[in-house]
Amino acid sequence: MSKAMKIAIVDDEKDMRQSISQWLALSGFDTETYASAEDALRGVGQDFPGIVVSDIKMPGMDGMQFLKKIKGVDSALPVIMITGHGDVPMAVEAMRVGAFDFLEKPFNPDRMTELAKRATTARRLTLDNRALRKELSDGTAIMQKLIGQSPPMERLKEDILDLGQADGHVLIEGETGTGKTLVAHALHAVGARASKKFTLVACSAYEEDALSRRLFGPAQEDEPIPAMEEARGGTLVLEGIEALSHALQARLLTAINEQGNPAETRIVAICNLQEQDKTCESVLRPDLFYRLAALKIVVPPLRQRGEDILSLFTRLSEQFADEYGCDAPEVSAQEAAQLLQAPWPGNVRQLINVAERAVLQNRRGTGSIASLLMADTEEARPAMTTEGKPLKEFVEAFERMLIDNTMRRHKGSIVAVMEELCLPRRTLNEKMAKYGLTRSDYLN
Repeated sequence: MSKAMKIAIVDDEKDMRQSISQWLALSGFDTETYASAEDALRGVGQDFPGIVVSDIKMPGMDGMQFLKKIKGVDSALPVIMITGHGDVPMAVEAMRVGAFDFLEKPFNPDRMTELAKRATTARRLTLDNRALRKELSDGTAIMQKLIGQSPPMERLKEDILDLGQADGHVLIEGETGTGKTLVAHALHAVGARASKKFTLVACSAYEEDALSRRLFGPAQEDEPIPAMEEARGGTLVLEGIEALSHALQARLLTAINEQGNPAETRIVAICNLQEQDKTCESVLRPDLFYRLAALKIVVPPLRQRGEDILSLFTRLSEQFADEYGCDAPEVSAQEAAQLLQAPWPGNVRQLINVAERAVLQNRRGTGSIASLLMADTEEARPAMTTEGKPLKEFVEAFERMLIDNTMRRHKGSIVAVMEELCLPRRTLNEKMAKYGLTRSDYLN
C-alpha cells in the first residue's frame, strides 16, 4: 500500500494549526506543523514527500516571502495558501508566483480536503517521475529490472552491455509485451550517452502530418520541439518504426545520413510487427533497414525463458500482495507446471495481469492460477505449449521457486527454511548453490 502523503502546515496561530492538522489527519493525511515560515524552511526540503499549506499573513517572514523561497528549493512543490477575507488580490499574486491554489478564511474544510487530494496527487506524480528518471539514468538499477537468469535473458543482458557501449543505431525486435522499451532504456543507461537526453516517440500514436512535425518539425503552437532536435547528442527511440510511411522513412534516412559518423544522435528503432507474413525488413526501405539493423537485439519471448517465468510470477505477486494488503498466493507443483507450459502470447505483460488477478483471487479466497490461464485462451481450456519439456526441468524450476519463496518469507533464516522444507543443512546448501541462491539476498 502507498504511504500517506505528508502535509506541512505553516501558521503562527496555534489553534489554526491544530484545527487544520486534525481535519487533514482525519482525512487520511500525515501532518506536521510549523509555527513560522523560518521553521518550515528548515523542515521542508527538495523532494519533500508531500505538500505545504501556509497562511499568508505571518510575523517575520510572511507567506509570500515563504512561497518564493520554498519554490526556490523545489519549484514543483505544491503550496496551498490561506488568505484572510478581502485578501484576494494577494492570493492572485500568490498564484502568479506559483501557488497551487488558495483558500479564503473562513474556509470550508471539505474544500481544503479536496484541494489537498488534488495537490498530493500532483506531488506523487512529480516524485514518481523524478524517481523514474533517476532510476533510468542508473545503468545498474535498470539492468536489475531485467529479471531472469535463463540463458536467453543472460544473452540479452550481454547484448545490451555490448551494444550499449557501441555508438551505432540499433533495431530492437520481439513479440508484444516482451519489454522492448525497457531494453531501449537500458541501452541508453549503460552507454556513453547516459547523461544525455533520452527521447521516445510512439510512432503509431500520430497521424502522418502530426508524426512528421513531431519528428522533424516545424512544431505548431503548444507542440513540443521536434524529436530530432530534442534528442540531439542523446538517444532517440522510435517505438513502432513500422508505422512510418515511405515518405517519412525517406526523411528519417536523410536525417541519419546528414549526421555523419559517428552519429550525433543515436536512433534506437523498436519494431512491433506481429503478423506472420510481415517483418520489419519487409516494411522498411532496404537502405533504412540496413542502417538501423547494423546492430540488432531480439528480445526473447517469455515461453522460452524457462524458470524465469516462476521467478517473475513470484516477484510480481509479492508486489501486488503488498499493494493490496493481502497474502501472495502459494503456487502448487501442478500450477508451477502450468505456468511453465503456458504459451504466453502476451509475454511479460500478460504475466503481470495474471499475477495481479491471482493476488485478487487469493484475497477473496476463490479461483486458481489454472482458471486464470484457462480464461486467457479462446477455447477456454488450459493453455499449454506444443513444445514438450523434460520432467527434470519442471521439478528443478518448482524446487528453485519453493526454496526462493521460503527464504524470502523467513528473511534468510536457514534454520526456519530447513524446518519448513524438512531438509538437512547440507542438502539445502547444495540446492541453493545449484540454483544460484545466496542467503545474503534475503537479509533485510
